[in-house]
Amino acid sequence: MPDTPVGVVLVDTEQGLPDLEDLRARYRTVWFVLRRGGRPLSLHEMDIRRDATAHAGAALEQLIAEAHEEPFPQGPSTGSRRLPSIAVVIPTIVERSDELVACLDALAAVEYDRFEVVLVDNRRTIPDDDPLPAALAGRARVRCVREARPGISAARNAGVAATTADVVAFTDDDVHVDTGWLRAIGTRFAEHPDEDVVSGLVLPSELETPSQLMFERYYGGFSGERTFAPTSFRVKRPGGPPWARASVVARDDEGREMRRFALYGAGACGAGCNIAFRRTALYGPLLFDLALGTGTPARGGEDLAAMIAVLWRGRGIGYEPAATVHHQHRREYDELLRQMSGYGTGFTAMLTSLVLHDRGHLLGLVGQVPKAAVRLGRGATTRLRGHRPQTPDALDGATSGGERTFPPELARRELAGYLRGPGAYLRSRRAARVGADTARPRA
Repeated sequence: MPDTPVGVVLVDTEQGLPDLEDLRARYRTVWFVLRRGGRPLSLHEMDIRRDATAHAGAALEQLIAEAHEEPFPQGPSTGSRRLPSIAVVIPTIVERSDELVACLDALAAVEYDRFEVVLVDNRRTIPDDDPLPAALAGRARVRCVREARPGISAARNAGVAATTADVVAFTDDDVHVDTGWLRAIGTRFAEHPDEDVVSGLVLPSELETPSQLMFERYYGGFSGERTFAPTSFRVKRPGGPPWARASVVARDDEGREMRRFALYGAGACGAGCNIAFRRTALYGPLLFDLALGTGTPARGGEDLAAMIAVLWRGRGIGYEPAATVHHQHRREYDELLRQMSGYGTGFTAMLTSLVLHDRGHLLGLVGQVPKAAVRLGRGATTRLRGHRPQTPDALDGATSGGERTFPPELARRELAGYLRGPGAYLRSRRAARVGADTARPRA
């Protein structure tokens, strides 16, 4: 298991090589993300100390040359279509004010005309030495709204209610976005009117600690296996019976089928820290379930439930890698353990929510049981041995062995979370009802 830092470096193929000598002084291994015209093309992990720096430079130059020989992946053209207005909603409990400031600084540099930022203060109480006013000072595009009801779903719903923008994009306060993030999202929506959701690429902002490396090695980061190809997701048979709607087909922008996976593995479509919805989609069951998500006993799953709802009703989800964000992974091992436990709990809590809201999902899940049982078993065995599965989607992806890259304790925490999820959701649902009754105005 690697215990040395890994560099993460963006390389613009039209601006030459980065300073390899400086990198070599800090890192043995570096992730080079090649980009051209603001669009990410590929990721290459290189050991820059194994050979002389000149050899590493030659290898990187060869990769850049090969990238230029490939047809340039032009982004979608909006033609005469008008780009939508966008509201960026950021829930926060202001735990790490420095990360929040970095997040807001990155948004201030975004190149897009029609956008605003809605910061949702989701703290139950505000301390006397509140750092939030200083973080917001001088930020004309940022509005702050208050939502004291705990949970990221409550905060996201409050953000939706506070804006009339055409598109609502969500990110987290430990993320910084690329300058072209909103333009990539807006352009995808303009070019694909059949898609109600657009997600994007999530890269680590750093890989400096063993826990951050474990999250990438074990979980593949966010959104499962990282891809640099624009993708459209639709259910196999929109309007068909539940067992047919429980299968998702992924296609490239030419309409070619890339793969199929279970609807309930919708994490392959995107992550909650980089996802945008048309305002017209955010109503009724597509508002975030108050009993799901960080800050509730269910601990997660609200973003997956919302994406599944979009696919279930026959609409599409688009993945646009040019909509890139950089996430600050958990630096400490105990934080990573809690994250893995929360992922397990949130996943089965989300499944419980789906079934309780629509019994059709019970038939959809039953249709996936034979494959899921085999793959869950393989995935559990592989992870408990300390090997990384090919994909974290327990209802879809095959697994393989390989180099031992993480402690099996991470898998045990996640599997234990699966068992707690249904009960956690029921407790969370009762708490959400009590909170709603408390918040209701009295006559």
